[in-house]
Order: sequence, then structure tokens, then C-alpha cells
Amino acid sequence: MRSNSGRGLQPNVLGTFDTIVMAVAGSAPAYSLAATTAVLVASVGLAAPAALLYCAIPMLGIVLAYGRLGRLDANAGAAYSWVGRTLHPALGFLSGWALVVSTTIFMVAGSLPAGAMTLALFDTGLANNTGLALLVGGGWFLIMLLVVLGGARLTVRAQLLLSGVELALLLMFVLAALAHHGAAVAFDWSWLGFSHFDGPSGFASGALVAAFYYWGWDVTSNLSEETRNSRRTAGLAALVGIGIVFLLFEAFTIAVNVILTEDQIMAGSANVLGVLGEAIWPGVGGKLLIVAVMLSTVATLETTLIQVTRSLFAMGRDRTMPSALGRVHRTWNTPWVAITAVGIVAFALLAAASALGSVTEILSDAVTAISLQIAVYYGLAGIAAVVAYRKVMFRSPGDFFFGVLWPLLGALFMFWIFFESLSELTATAITIGIGGLAVGLAPMIWYWRKGSAYYRPAKLDAARVPDDPHEPYADSAAGRPDRSGRSGESLSTDF
Repeated sequence: MRSNSGRGLQPNVLGTFDTIVMAVAGSAPAYSLAATTAVLVASVGLAAPAALLYCAIPMLGIVLAYGRLGRLDANAGAAYSWVGRTLHPALGFLSGWALVVSTTIFMVAGSLPAGAMTLALFDTGLANNTGLALLVGGGWFLIMLLVVLGGARLTVRAQLLLSGVELALLLMFVLAALAHHGAAVAFDWSWLGFSHFDGPSGFASGALVAAFYYWGWDVTSNLSEETRNSRRTAGLAALVGIGIVFLLFEAFTIAVNVILTEDQIMAGSANVLGVLGEAIWPGVGGKLLIVAVMLSTVATLETTLIQVTRSLFAMGRDRTMPSALGRVHRTWNTPWVAITAVGIVAFALLAAASALGSVTEILSDAVTAISLQIAVYYGLAGIAAVVAYRKVMFRSPGDFFFGVLWPLLGALFMFWIFFESLSELTATAITIGIGGLAVGLAPMIWYWRKGSAYYRPAKLDAARVPDDPHEPYADSAAGRPDRSGRSGESLSTDF
């Protein structure tokens, strides 16, 4: 493989529609429902729809923060760059590290259901065989690794196929659930209120799990250097994407409450959508929803790989991690060293996971550990948006509400659920979640002492950026024009 550390990612590859597809695939509606519904119901019971609703409101504040920050700095590192240039480089590095650790853990949490769902298509008993599920899931992961290595155009075309079929199946079952006559429990509007939560800590633990449902839409920001008109497109795609998955999450969670008993949900565990499909459409429904989960899981493995490899690319480029991670393949325009490194680490974790316990135990601890890290870097990004836009916050009501107030409330909510939920989590989840962040202190201190320019940033300030998102501006931190405005061949895949 030929590489050149001076090359960048290929600009103008993705269009608006492509980026929306990536946002939806990043949140992985079918996978999130399958992997997390049993965990959420175990935390809050019938209040699962309420947890998703009340987490979506502050999450929108974080989406707005990402969109606003992306207007100022189109950077593959996203929060890693923004937090470092507004709050402090150490916090910026930890934001990037939190994403790297959470996505790496997800390689196990995602590959495991991919393998389990594939096996369930042939024999539901095989789906509970952790070793076999990890072996098959590892095969899916390898395929997605090669797709991501092949470039952004190949990646988005794979997403169009995987996510297109997944969403069609989910929509079909939403309609079938509405027509379903049998019910374990009658629908009650109190499911969308606060009465079913067991105090503030119970609400916080449910909201922390709900944050995992939505996680992944921010892949649009990690792709900003490869997106046309990314100062506008990345934020818009994230908003549309999270709106779509919110509706799907609410519809299916309510359907699970109505149609399945709590015992069925717990027994179904990571295959709860298969149980729901069988109840709605006996004989074939379970298989169809298993297919949807399998496709969703494979799709989100791909977007997660994009997030972690683009983040490591930005870190390598800034020399806050080994500079080799910033190398781009001459033909494919992908950070091939970062992709290779992630692949090696992920396969090592998959091998280790086979000795950790059952599918349910691994998923439960992984979801909560990842959720802690999500809360950290989303919360820091929300504060970064407030700092970056503080000088123009009274320029208009929209600047104040969408640029400062809502992101601030979103950030405070993320930090609150982080601290409030600690008392409710297992020691394993806390060790993975907090310990994973602590490990990042070693490379941070090492490269800081080596004099990386990242630790001497030019501040990100909305007052010094043109109002027109199409107008070019200087990226003062890097000393070059904004990456989203570079000239280059337009390789549109905006279908």
C-alpha cells in the first residue's frame, strides 16, 4: 500500500441525501432496539417510551451544538477539535479519546449481535452460543472493515442497500403493530410521563441507556471533510436523521410495551425484536425482524468504523497520537493505517470477549459503559458551542435559543445523567467506562510534552466567522483554508 502523510481525505464525495443516510445508519434503529430494549425495560419498566422522549429533547441540543460548531470548523475529529479550541486542549483530547474508546468497545457490542442474528436465521438456539456468535460477527466486521477501507463512495453505497432494506422492514412492522389485536397491556399515556420512574436516579439510569439509542448520528461531523457544503450539510443531516430514528424508537418501544409481557422481553434479551415480530406476524415476522436487526448491526459497524478511524486520523494529523495514523492511502483516500490499527485491536477484543460471559451480560455492561463515555464527549461539545457562540448570542433570538441555550441545557443534562447514574451501574460497567477514559491520560501527557501544536490552539470564535455558510473562511488553527471549501473533483453520490 502506498501512502503519503501529506495527503488529506477526499473532499466533496458525499451529498445531503448520502449524509442523512449515514446519520440514520449511525444511530442504527433496529440494532439499538434489539440490543437495548431489554436493558432499558430492566431499568425503567413501562417508562421506556418516556426515557426515550425526555432524552431526545436534550439530545437535540447536542445535535444543534454539533451543527453550529461544524459551521466554524469542518474537521474529521469533530468534538476532539472543537472542544480543544474552545475549552482546553486536554478536554478536547479526552473528548476524542472517549469516542475512540466507546467505538472500540462497540466493535464487540456490535459484532456480537450481528453474529447472533445471523445464526438465529438458521437456528435460534445457536444465537446464544457466545463463541460462535463472535466468530460470525467477526466475519461481518472484517467485511465492513474492507468496505470502509475502500472509501467514502463505496461506504455510502453499502449503506443505501443495508439501511434501505432495514427501514422498509421496520416501517412495515410499525404498520402491522398498529393493526395487531392482541395486547399484554393496554396503551396508557402515563408511559410518556414521569410517574413510572423510580426517583431521579431511576430516571437518570433510563436516560443514560436512552442516550445509547441515539448515539451515532454524529458520524456526519466526522465525515465533514468529505462532504459537499459540509458547514450546512452535516448539521442538517444529523437533525433529519435523529428525527427519523426518534419516531421509530418510540413506535417500537410502545409496541413492545403493548404486545409483550415483561417476562417475554427479558427472555428475548438481544432478540426482543424477533420475539415481537413473531407475536405480530407468527411464522415469518420474527425472521424478518431478525434480518432487519442483522442489517442494522452491520450498517452501524460501518459507521462506527468511520467515526473511530476519522477521529484517529485527525489525532495522527495533529500528532496527539502516532503520526502514522494520519496517513491517507493514495488510491482510496482513506486513513488506512488507522483502519488497520482499529481492526487489530477490535479482533483482539472479540477474542477476549468470548471468555467474559453470555451475550446478555456482555451487551448490558457494554451499553452502560459506552453510555458513560457518550455523556462525557456530548456534554463537552455542548459547552464548547456555548463558548464559541457566546459573543454573538444576542445577535438574534435564534442565535440565543439554538446556538447557546438549548446546547447548554443538553450539555448539563448529559453531565447530570453521567453523575446521577453512577450509583445504579455495575462495577464492571463503571470500570470499563471510567477506566477507559483514564487510560487516555497517558498518550495525552506524552504528546503534550513532545510539543504537539494541538496544545497551542487558535481559539474557535463565532464572532470571527462569516454569517454566510457558503463564504470561505480561514481555519486559523491549521493555517489553511477551510477543508470543506477546497477545490477538487466532485465525486457526488447524492442520489
